[in-house]
Amino acid sequence: MKKLVLFSFFLTFNFISGTVLAQDDISYQVPVKEIADLLLAKPTPSVSIDDQASWLLLSDRNSYPSVEELALPEYRIAGLRINPKNYAPSRQVFINNFSLKSLKSQQIFQVKGLPTPMFASNINWNPSENKIAFTNTSSSGVDLYVIDIATQTAKKINKSYLNTVLGAGIIWLNDQTLVYRVITKPALAAPVKPLKPKGPTIQINLGKTAPSATFQDLIKSPYDESLFEFFATSQLVKNTNGLETKIGKPAIYSSVSLSPDRKYFLTSTIEKPFSYLVSAYGFPSTVSITDLAGKTVKVLANLPSREGTPSGYDNLQDVPRGFDWRDDEAATIIWAKPLDGGLIKADVPFHDAVYSLSSPFIGTEKELFKTETRFRGVQWGNSDLALVYEGLRSKQTTKVSLYNPTTKKVELLYSRNQTDAYNDPGNPITAKNKYGRNVIITVDNGKKLLLNNTTGASPKGDMPFLAKFDLTTKKNEIIWRSAEGTFEYVTSVINPEKLIIVTRKESQKMAPNYYLKNFSSPENDIVLTDFKNPYPSLEGVKKEKISYKRADGIDLTGDLYLPKGYDKVKDGPLPTIIWAYPREFNSAADAAQIRGSENRFTTISWASPIFWATRGYAVLDNAEMPIVAKGDQKPNDTFVQQLTLNAEAAINKLVDLGVGDRNRMAVGGHSYGAFMTANLLAHTKLFAAGIARSGAYNRTLTPFGFQNEERTYWQVPKLYYEMSPFSYADKIKTPILLIHGDSDDNPGTFPINSERLFNAIKGAGGTVKFVFLPYEAHSYRGRENILHMLYEQDQWLENYVKNKAK
Repeated sequence: MKKLVLFSFFLTFNFISGTVLAQDDISYQVPVKEIADLLLAKPTPSVSIDDQASWLLLSDRNSYPSVEELALPEYRIAGLRINPKNYAPSRQVFINNFSLKSLKSQQIFQVKGLPTPMFASNINWNPSENKIAFTNTSSSGVDLYVIDIATQTAKKINKSYLNTVLGAGIIWLNDQTLVYRVITKPALAAPVKPLKPKGPTIQINLGKTAPSATFQDLIKSPYDESLFEFFATSQLVKNTNGLETKIGKPAIYSSVSLSPDRKYFLTSTIEKPFSYLVSAYGFPSTVSITDLAGKTVKVLANLPSREGTPSGYDNLQDVPRGFDWRDDEAATIIWAKPLDGGLIKADVPFHDAVYSLSSPFIGTEKELFKTETRFRGVQWGNSDLALVYEGLRSKQTTKVSLYNPTTKKVELLYSRNQTDAYNDPGNPITAKNKYGRNVIITVDNGKKLLLNNTTGASPKGDMPFLAKFDLTTKKNEIIWRSAEGTFEYVTSVINPEKLIIVTRKESQKMAPNYYLKNFSSPENDIVLTDFKNPYPSLEGVKKEKISYKRADGIDLTGDLYLPKGYDKVKDGPLPTIIWAYPREFNSAADAAQIRGSENRFTTISWASPIFWATRGYAVLDNAEMPIVAKGDQKPNDTFVQQLTLNAEAAINKLVDLGVGDRNRMAVGGHSYGAFMTANLLAHTKLFAAGIARSGAYNRTLTPFGFQNEERTYWQVPKLYYEMSPFSYADKIKTPILLIHGDSDDNPGTFPINSERLFNAIKGAGGTVKFVFLPYEAHSYRGRENILHMLYEQDQWLENYVKNKAK
């Protein structure tokens, strides 16, 4: 009898052990119908409009591709993902149909002559806006098509396949001629990996400081080098009426841009030796000016690999950077160079200087101006007007100055914290000049800028606006603003003097659509599109922007979604999901600003938690999780403590409203939101369960900084340890669902993060499930994978949150 009992015990123990340790062999699952239908709903088309508001190009996007499509062969080298069969990026979002709408007749025309099947991208209008170029990617190559708007017909124009590995780079030289890059050899001629390598892969550093970020998909061997060189090399050509003519010799072009007078190219070409520490755009490069035949006119710079960039925000290499054409002159190049040796802490009055060189590009460059902080770019207007942008990422500051190119006078217009959304005046409206370049325009006899703010953050929520900025008084006068109860922003200004504009308008109940408005007759708005609600099952789901305070007085907000027909008196508190993504602030006042609008139309993406409002949950999306610097400290010095304050405040608010059940709260997030989730479960008992997707959980794997932390591991090892939920994996007893793509391409979020955290929690006896999605990058795309992800999330929430009491 005793032997039988003992045998029975061993059977039971082995069964339980197998259940705990075994790998679940499960096929793809599909979530409940209400979730699946929302995910697979056909989205409304994307809209592109010409400058005169005569024609709309409507683009229908493909639905999620199958996992089988994601599984097609790809090379992951130099920070790129390449389809080895067609000289194109292996992961793209494509358009599957084009139609044109005449705004004069309101008639919609299906574009004829489109490829079948169509996988289009890279839309590019010609200078006169009577033709539209686009690329079409097939399994064997990339073709170039041109739509003739007058006939609404598309035609393939290329003879050679395009090379889009480093970008499409399509340029209209004029209304009839296109410039682009083509392949130099058939894909089948790619180097074959030898069974026996020539030797080991060796890297060496002889005492030179070379910190580097944690990039993925880097070159790892001489074979990778040969593959990168093969697929990245292209031939520049011009095509006039179907006739292709070579421009110069083959090279690894990282960028090609045309001068305003259309007589020169500014090119950047990648050179050897290729780096094993940074991606392709950080390889050594040569910046040159060539004529239209490809002959070198001037070599502007031979830039080294970015391996030597010093760590720390606002630090950079002591070399020229930011080469670009000046938009208001025929052919003038500008660029910046540090005056502090590349080290922002250097005590100098100016940190950057900006120079120019004009055609015929002989002689020495001219200094245009200097900036007190890091130069971030110029917007050109005319010979008397330009705007200079500068700032510091480390201090979250930005500054805009008025620059007179003739007198060289620089005058501050405004400065603000980058995180201070309330005081963002907007971006200048531009129009095409005689060179066809978009330049800043002025109104009211040149005294004011017309500024467009498509967010319009305010204490009432986001309310986009159009404003006039007085260049003398430096005051911003709002002349139009989105009405309360709607969210409407300006997409283009057709006539800046008469104020004829195109807007995109939406509300909670009204799907986004486009309108033509004339300020002189506001009652006569013209409806340009009539898109219907693609999510009828969300009708009746209530959305509300809620505000609350955390214990230290900082104001917080979030977007609360409640199920259709919910009555808190009748139905009582609901199981609740809090979904968030932390952000760092140097200012408590900025952290407290209201972001978003309750008047936005609710749209659903694969990443959204809003699905569960249809499943009987209260959902607090975009729950603010600010991490604020206190005194002389950095924001992250109290990261975990502030996460806890944020979470407690959100939970307390939901409970006080009577909509959230304190004992049935879930927390979730993607990427840094997953990092947040794991930390909250490691350090608090606030939640019934958590969902963490594609996160980084061990900060020692990103030793040269992460997110907005610029200090290295060796400077603050305690912080790196304490911010890593992996360090406290034995404390994570709350059920956590880990999801990760096995092909994550995001710097820092290597899949090993989830693998190791799963094993650590499992080893410590926690409740954890790890779902490894095949072929998925940091953002998920495969239809079967996403449906299965939603299934797993739904089951996790049903088991550990909604039915926790049971």
